[in-house]
Amino acid sequence: MGQPVASRGRTATPTLGKAMLNKYARAFFTRVLTPFAAFLIRRGVSPDTVTLLGTAGVIAGALVFYPRGEFFWGTIVITLFVFSDLVDGNMARQMGRSSRWGAFLDSTLDRVADGAIFGGFALWYAGGGDDNVLCAVSIFCLASGQVVSYTKARGESIGLPVAVNGLVERAERLVISLVAAGLAGLHAFGVPGIDVLLPVALWIVAVGSLVTLIQRVVTVRRESAEAEEDASAQAAQAPQGTTDGAQNSEATS
Repeated sequence: MGQPVASRGRTATPTLGKAMLNKYARAFFTRVLTPFAAFLIRRGVSPDTVTLLGTAGVIAGALVFYPRGEFFWGTIVITLFVFSDLVDGNMARQMGRSSRWGAFLDSTLDRVADGAIFGGFALWYAGGGDDNVLCAVSIFCLASGQVVSYTKARGESIGLPVAVNGLVERAERLVISLVAAGLAGLHAFGVPGIDVLLPVALWIVAVGSLVTLIQRVVTVRRESAEAEEDASAQAAQAPQGTTDGAQNSEATS
C-alpha cells in the first residue's frame, strides 16, 4: 500500500518520470486528504490504527471478492482502503510522528496486502476460474513481488545502495493488476471480451517482476564487487602508509 507518496520515513531513488509523477501526485493527494487526516487526528485516531484498518480492508476485499470472481467490486473495496495508506502518512506528518516504527509497519503490511491481492487471483483460477496456468502465474506474481522487495531491503541492510529501480516495481504491479481486475469485472455487467484483460495483466506483471528481480540481483552483485575492491584497495594502502611513516621517522632521527 505505501509508495513514496505516503511513506512514513522511507526513501526512494525514482527515475525522472516517476519523480515527476510522485511530485504532482503528492501535492494533489496532500490537498485532498489533509482535511480528512486532520479530522481523524482530532478524533484521537492514530496513524498506526489507520494503517492496520487499511490493510485489513485490502485483505477483505481481495480474499472475499476475488476468489468468487467478483473483480469489479473487489477492486472498488481494495482501492478505497489503499487510500488509507496515503492518510496515515499525512497524519504522521501533521502530528510530527514520522518514525522508524511507522516505516517498518507500513512496509511490512504492504507485503501482506500484496500477498492477499495475488492470493485472491490464485484462488479464483484454482477454483471457479479453472485455469491452472493462470493460478501458477498469480502465485509467481505473489512470490516474485515479495522477493523483489526483499532483494532491495537485504542489499541495503549489508550497506549497499542498490541504486536501481527496475522495470516493474510495487506501484506498477498494483496499478496494472488492479486496473485490469476492475475492468475485467465489467464482464459481469455484460461487457463482452473484457475479461481477457486480467490474464494479460498477470502475465505482464510476472514477466516484469522477473526482469526487475534480475536487474536488482545484477546491481547488488556489481555494487558488492565494487565495495570489495574498494576495501581491498584501502587494506593494501594501509601497510604502505605505515611503512612510509616509519621510514620518514628513521630519516628524521
